[in-house]
Amino acid sequence: MLNFLLWLILLVLCWPIAIIALILYPFVWLLLLPFKLLGLAIDISFDFVRGIFMLPFRLLGVK
Repeated sequence: MLNFLLWLILLVLCWPIAIIALILYPFVWLLLLPFKLLGLAIDISFDFVRGIFMLPFRLLGVK
């Protein structure tokens, strides 16, 4: 919602830049999508490794 409000302010102040931003947003999103997927894969991998290392402590009931 905040992004939309900022875009509306930009539309009022300088409408050509707001229209260009509106057109370029999908392309920027597509450009950043592989990095988001890579970050998700790395996060899942770290959670998996942490789970493996913490398993003995969880089985013993140590917090």
